[in-house]
Amino acid sequence: MDHKNSYSASYAAAGVDITAGYRAVELMKKHVARTRNEGCLDDVGGFGGCFGLPIAGMEEPVLVSGTDGCGTKVKLAILMDKHNTIGIDAVAMCVNDIICVGAKPLFFLDYIACGKNIPEKIAEIVGGVAEGCVQSGAALIGGETAEHPGMMPVEDYDLAGFAVGIVDKKKILDNSKMAVGDVVIALPSTGIHSNGFSLCRKVFDIDNNNPELYIPREELDGKTIAEALLVPTKIYVKPVLALLEKVNVKGISHITGGGFYENIPRSIPDGLCAKIDKSAIKVLPIFDVIAAWGNIPERDMYNTYNMGVGMSIVVPAAEVELSLNILKDNGIDAYVIGQIIEGEEKVIL
Repeated sequence: MDHKNSYSASYAAAGVDITAGYRAVELMKKHVARTRNEGCLDDVGGFGGCFGLPIAGMEEPVLVSGTDGCGTKVKLAILMDKHNTIGIDAVAMCVNDIICVGAKPLFFLDYIACGKNIPEKIAEIVGGVAEGCVQSGAALIGGETAEHPGMMPVEDYDLAGFAVGIVDKKKILDNSKMAVGDVVIALPSTGIHSNGFSLCRKVFDIDNNNPELYIPREELDGKTIAEALLVPTKIYVKPVLALLEKVNVKGISHITGGGFYENIPRSIPDGLCAKIDKSAIKVLPIFDVIAAWGNIPERDMYNTYNMGVGMSIVVPAAEVELSLNILKDNGIDAYVIGQIIEGEEKVIL
């Protein structure tokens, strides 16, 4: 589309440059193209993203949706002037949720609110979103970039989005079949993912751009604290889909805000409890640093962060070895962290 006649000097004087929006769309198209799959029906730039549903072979297809943002992790991305990975987090927080139902992600839409539309920065952000979509097999079929002068500083932005997936109704995960003796498997995280950043900001004085953030740390394998915190969220979609094809999965929890105490119970039925062996958890160094710097009690850590476990999956004891092998073949070094017992607490650490 030719936008050469679309320019408002008055709107630009008020802080909104609509031509920058057109430029951003042009720059992001190469990223969006990477995500196209068999359901895509049109290109970016229309009023709505169209997607053809792949329902062949399904008896009763069910759409599953999820929406989220990146929280105040965006603040760190802005301080570091590194914008090419935060989009992975936006996608991950949505697709990792819908895979817990057993749904395969189909498409994703993003929403970026910014103080000033700098096309190159917006395209960089969307490049990260596209990478997250590629990792999860979802198509990026649209989105919105909104310039909000006066609502936020010109260098600031916020990022959110939503995903839609599909699953045959008979294959929706049903935890009613969970039983005493089932085993809890941990899927390792890549770090803090996208939760608990308000506490991190306080512990590390991030809002004041603490210079300690940028010093390489031996305990972080040479990374700086800022680098360790900004590592993008792991996307578990493809490994879990492979697992669901061959294993009788009883329940899945995405370990996000609220940590173990809030998220594991969401996949445990009444009358049962996930007994977690804390000594088995492979805690990542960044969590030890957070706890030490902030003098954070252990329970608070497990009630805020994933502690190195981005997702937990409950499987029958007889299928543990098969599950671990499937996940390993798909790039996940999963391991056992607990078992299902009788109890009303739903989770015990």
